[in-house]
Amino acid sequence: MSVFKSFGVNASGMTSERFRMDIISQNVANANTTRTEEGTPYRRKIVTFQEKTQNPMKFSTIFKRARGMDVGDGVKTMGVYEDQSDLTMVYDPSHPDADENGYVMYPNVNIVTEMTNMIDAERAYQANATAFNASKAMAMKGLDIART
Repeated sequence: MSVFKSFGVNASGMTSERFRMDIISQNVANANTTRTEEGTPYRRKIVTFQEKTQNPMKFSTIFKRARGMDVGDGVKTMGVYEDQSDLTMVYDPSHPDADENGYVMYPNVNIVTEMTNMIDAERAYQANATAFNASKAMAMKGLDIART
C-alpha cells in the first residue's frame, strides 16, 4: 500500500468518526425532546459504516482479495437510521405532552450509552489521526532521504 493511499484510508476514518460524533451529539441534545416537527418524541439515531471500495468488480481487486492481499480503501458512512427500540414512558400529568392517563413518551436516548459511544468514536478518531501522522512522518523521512 502506498503512503498516499494510507492518507486516504485514515482521512476517511476520521471523517466518518467525526460524523458519528455529530450524530451522538444530536442524540444527547435531544434526550428530553418529547415533540418533534412530526409531533412524536425524538428517536435515537445510529450511524452505520461500510468498507469503501473503488471498483469491486475489477480483476486486480478480485485477484488481490483471493490472495489475501486486499488492503481496502477506507470506510464510508452507509446511513443514519432511527433506533426502533421502545420509547420511555414517564408519569408526569403536568407535562403539556402527557396523554389522558398522565404519561409522557420520552426519547429512547440513554445518556450513558451515548457517552460511551462518544468515547469510542473519539478513540477511533485519535487512532486514525495517529496513523495519519505516522504515514506523514514516513513520507517526510522518504523525502529527506531522497534529498541527500
